[in-house]
Amino acid sequence: MATSDLATAMQRAARVLQRRPATGIHDDAPATAHWQAGTRVVASHANGTQVLTDMPGELGGGGDQVTPGWLFRASLASCLATRIAMGAAAEGIELGRLEVLASSRSDTRGLLGMTDAAGAPVSAEPSDVQLRVRIAAPGVPPQRLRTLVEDSHRHSPIPAAVEHAVPVDLRIDIDAS
Repeated sequence: MATSDLATAMQRAARVLQRRPATGIHDDAPATAHWQAGTRVVASHANGTQVLTDMPGELGGGGDQVTPGWLFRASLASCLATRIAMGAAAEGIELGRLEVLASSRSDTRGLLGMTDAAGAPVSAEPSDVQLRVRIAAPGVPPQRLRTLVEDSHRHSPIPAAVEHAVPVDLRIDIDAS
């Protein structure tokens, strides 16, 4: 989609939401994960899209698929890149380059439910989460691009969910065997 088409679509959506704000509130498409075997899982979207995940060999997986942790980083990076592209279109900025790298550090002991030397549980969540943006737009001052990225980051749903620690409501259904 061309930048001008994207900007037009966003303006149209904004006008509708201005008139009827409640139309912006919606349930997001659920992701359903089905265990296949070992650590192999297939996550599915209602439209038929499927993503296979597995763990590395040293954790009992096949090591031939991406891990759920990588999908987390991919969602951070792609969500921010999408929001930057939307922000650029809204401002009439023609991007020449946009790349978002999401990285983090993890301690596998947390995944395995282990404790540290002092006996405290090791946390399973990733730490040191970083988003690095490389952006270029011919004729656009660096400060304007920096502001675009910072504003887009504030309005990017996945990074916002992580930064604001959205609570997760865990519900368990047990089938009779």
